[in-house]
Amino acid sequence: MKKPKSKQFRNKLRVSERETIKLLDSWIQSQKPDSGSNPMSLPPLPSNSPIGCLGGDSFSRYAGATRFDQLPLSKKTVDGLRDAGYVEMTDVQRATLPHALCGRDILGAAKTGSGKTLAFVIPVLEKLYRGTWGPEDGVGSIIISPTRELAGQLFDVLKTVGKRHNFSAGLLIGGRKDIDTEKEHVNRLNILVCTPGRLLQHMDETPNFECSLLQVLVLDEADRILDVGFKKALNAIVSQLPKNRQTLLFSATQTKSVQDLARLSLKDPEYLSVHEESVTSTPNLLQQTAMVVPLDQKLDMLWSFIKSHLNSKILVFLSSCKQVKFVYEAFKKLRPGIPLKCLHGRMKQGRRMGIYSEFCEQRSVLFSTDVASRGLDFNKAVDWVVQVDCPEDVKAYIHRAGRTARYHSGGRSVLFLMPSEMKMLEKLQAQKVPIQFIKANKKRLQPVSGLLSALLVKYPDMQYQAQRAFVTYLRSIHIQKEKEIFDVTKLPIDEFSASLGLPMTPKIRFLKQKNKSKTASETISLPASENSDRENLLEIPKEMLDIGDIDEEEMDKAFLLKQDTPNEEEEKISEITDARPATRISKKKKLKINIHRPMGTRLVYDDEGNALPPLARVAEIKSGNESFVVDQGKKNEYYNKMREEMKQVDKEDKLLDRQRRREKRIKQKMKLKRGSLEEEDDEEHSASEEEATRDRPRKKSKKYYNSDSDDGERKENKDSSSLAEQEALALKLLNAMHS
Repeated sequence: MKKPKSKQFRNKLRVSERETIKLLDSWIQSQKPDSGSNPMSLPPLPSNSPIGCLGGDSFSRYAGATRFDQLPLSKKTVDGLRDAGYVEMTDVQRATLPHALCGRDILGAAKTGSGKTLAFVIPVLEKLYRGTWGPEDGVGSIIISPTRELAGQLFDVLKTVGKRHNFSAGLLIGGRKDIDTEKEHVNRLNILVCTPGRLLQHMDETPNFECSLLQVLVLDEADRILDVGFKKALNAIVSQLPKNRQTLLFSATQTKSVQDLARLSLKDPEYLSVHEESVTSTPNLLQQTAMVVPLDQKLDMLWSFIKSHLNSKILVFLSSCKQVKFVYEAFKKLRPGIPLKCLHGRMKQGRRMGIYSEFCEQRSVLFSTDVASRGLDFNKAVDWVVQVDCPEDVKAYIHRAGRTARYHSGGRSVLFLMPSEMKMLEKLQAQKVPIQFIKANKKRLQPVSGLLSALLVKYPDMQYQAQRAFVTYLRSIHIQKEKEIFDVTKLPIDEFSASLGLPMTPKIRFLKQKNKSKTASETISLPASENSDRENLLEIPKEMLDIGDIDEEEMDKAFLLKQDTPNEEEEKISEITDARPATRISKKKKLKINIHRPMGTRLVYDDEGNALPPLARVAEIKSGNESFVVDQGKKNEYYNKMREEMKQVDKEDKLLDRQRRREKRIKQKMKLKRGSLEEEDDEEHSASEEEATRDRPRKKSKKYYNSDSDDGERKENKDSSSLAEQEALALKLLNAMHS
């Protein structure tokens, strides 16, 4: 009996696939590059040279290849790359792929935007393909990313390039509510793209989840994952992974720490720093500038910059989530004329991914923390990267600036440096970062602090946001390790608070009292013109709300002037600082009361407007035109008379109160007796007389004559009616009612 054609075809396909895998293994082993070599140093393969098997056991050299189809890759991977538009390899791919395809551990370092993602996605796909990996084999590769956005971006690349393979892949990131659904399917996934926290959660909570057959572990942005923030999570993850695996580490700023490499159990890794010999450590097409901006002028400068670049896509970096939220909300209400967005780690995952997608598609300004500084590739080029707050180190600067000028496109970045942060410039230049000094055109500087004060008055909720932004920024400076750059004692705290629109400086509890005294600035007097401005703070000037088309090149020339040296810029800081008057009186200036100053006296005026001494109405009048003379005897007599009147009134009030309470008690007693008599009639045939009398005292459980308030009353009013007389009166009234 003949087998069906479809089954025969599948069998042939399996045989063909096994033969292809065997051929690829032979190709890889026969032309393996020397350990420690850089394939980029080899002469590139000619474009018309034969590829693959050249006859017998002879194969073409793939170290030094410039195109993906010159590598020993499966047809499925090559087709996926071609469909996605990837034909030529970048420098980092040419250097790392020949070693990675051999199964060696890799430490890959290259500039941002140089194509590191494909340098580890391709080896992952090929490793599992040559191992004939299937769903029943479980997890074969784990790709770990420090941020959710970067993990999502990696997953998209994996789906695009590997769409012709039959592997199952999953994206495991925090911020999602479908953790239970993930637990049901995670054991059947071959490739996991995840963040450290989510992966560890599955390792701890998901039944039967294990990675004992893991083939490849990838750390993207490895220096960040190996940092202190992920140390515990990464150690817990690595302890559950097999040591016999391939490990790939990639980053723009790679680690060489022996301790870090030992933690990951790396075996003779190949360190490939593609741009180590490069003149610069940042992309060649990136124009980098810096300007000195005092702390209390930063928001003014940022507002002016945005207003001058309304047709650009701008990425703005701030230190903390609270700063991002405040600046975003404040500028959104001021309407600069360009869409505004914000991105920070406190946002829900769905919202974060939505903001990322929107910013990729349209011209806008994105305020962000360092959550967007690593690895993210925005589809349409970012025109400007503005670093309002100084990065913590050179690595952070390189990653921030690397969000623009990616691949072969250009881009520009600007860094705001305070006078106390000038040491960062030396560190950047020492790390081959070509950065130029520029100065702002003061004529086009638009102060925004007064507008922020107006917003805090109009929207009281924003005052709390401003306070939190103020405190979190100072805390971010306080916790930095580089104290020669980040010194909170050198900051003009009061002026910074005023620049946020706050009426007074919030308390900074994490700073010591001695630091507070050092950072206290001089008292600033409030000009008379400022008072009139405060009355009209809610009226935002029209020019601040104008929305129109502006020529970008002209605005650049108008806003940014020629190059400046650091010394020249420092000499002109005072000119910028004096351009804006203070917005409020310093908190340090407090009103002092002199207890020895002469006290005023209370005056009384007559009908004609003449001043009279106090108590003139009880004084003896000598004549119509003479002043009043106060007689001490008359005054004492008046006081005694008033006391007697008050005593009499008080006595009458007490008598009225006693009478009122007495009448109330009589009414209550009559109501009680009436209820008792009715109860006796109802229970005459159903209960004995003994039970009725036993029940009666219970009705009188509440005492009406023995309270403390009545004891004094009975003592003072001995001539009042006795209890027996009151009872007799009550019985008489009851009998009258029944008759």
